[in-house]
Amino acid sequence: MQPVKQRYVILDALRGFALLGICLANFPEFSLYSFLSAGEAAQLQTPGFDRVLRYLLYFFVDGKFYTIFSVLFGIGFSIILRNARAAGGTGMRFFYRRMLCLLVIGLMHLWLLWSGDILTLYALLGMLLPLWWRCSDRTLLRWAAFFLLLPIAVDAVVELACLRPAGWFHDKQWALCARFGITEDNFAVWLRDADSYKGVFQFLMQGGFERMTEFIDGNRYFKVMGLFLIGYYAGRQQFFARLQEMQAVLRRIAARGFALGIPVSLAYAWSGVNGHPWGLTAHTVLYTFSVFPMGFAYMAGLCLLYLRRQETGVWKALAAPGRMALSNYLFQTVCGMLLFYGIGLGLGASLSLSLVLPIAFGVYLLGMGLSFLWIKYFRYGPVEWVWRILTYGQFLPIRKKE
Repeated sequence: MQPVKQRYVILDALRGFALLGICLANFPEFSLYSFLSAGEAAQLQTPGFDRVLRYLLYFFVDGKFYTIFSVLFGIGFSIILRNARAAGGTGMRFFYRRMLCLLVIGLMHLWLLWSGDILTLYALLGMLLPLWWRCSDRTLLRWAAFFLLLPIAVDAVVELACLRPAGWFHDKQWALCARFGITEDNFAVWLRDADSYKGVFQFLMQGGFERMTEFIDGNRYFKVMGLFLIGYYAGRQQFFARLQEMQAVLRRIAARGFALGIPVSLAYAWSGVNGHPWGLTAHTVLYTFSVFPMGFAYMAGLCLLYLRRQETGVWKALAAPGRMALSNYLFQTVCGMLLFYGIGLGLGASLSLSLVLPIAFGVYLLGMGLSFLWIKYFRYGPVEWVWRILTYGQFLPIRKKE
């Protein structure tokens, strides 16, 4: 196959759609709502409605959009690797340089802006994808299924053998930040009241450490690797360029994904809202058979809608932030900091979920509008431009020719 050089609107639109869900999923944490105790959350504006919204977030959003984003990263990696291989001897060096630059961006995001970063994990796992370069399609899908199902086995062993970590990471991270007066009980309000970046950085020191433990405890490494391999397979087959002939396959994915994902998501959302009453393994089973099928069904459904209504302006609107997804992801972080942390407006830990979610949607729409204007005059998003310069090791023009 020839390297993919043209842009496909559907890929950009799917990235734009994923960014919306990621924004809705992340802003309860940016706003510090997620870190409030039950008693503190009950003192906010709409506690009863907030519980309904939490259930709906688990049902429609939680995990589904990072699933889409991860599959799209896998597709992107397949395109990069195909082009790298076509470039000959220097191709793989270019690929690893690109991943290393993404790792640097991710680490800066993790330690300087937000401890909920995912880019670091994407860069590290992306570097492993060449291991599957020579695998057959069937082998690739088997490995993907293995990684997606592995967390169930891991959590079953941990739960049945009583191997749940005793809190060593947990204790260490709070011992680290206790030097700055941050405790597990006060850190949401502490971060809201921090009136200098120094204070925010002190919080990020322990937050980055905690993020690594979250990846381990949640088996996120395995889940993302499995999704990467599915995206890698889809990119290898260039499904995005063959949507018309793939309609029957897309209908099956959408129908089966929703048929399985919707009923299981009902139970998964109930388990999430009520603190996993059926145990760790049961919650992981519900996650696996709700989040992934629903995420795949979202993607297939949007592709089918795109085939039927390609001429509508909604696709261009979604594609605008999708063309500069990395810039928009970081833009959402900066907006969250400026809105909710003490170095900005300091609204954190004071707004109910019914107010946080409209704010998140507004931030997404703002990013969409700015992206639409930006790409009229520039070739790449600002962060994508820096990423390309670091990757190629030379200055590249960013303005479009008149």
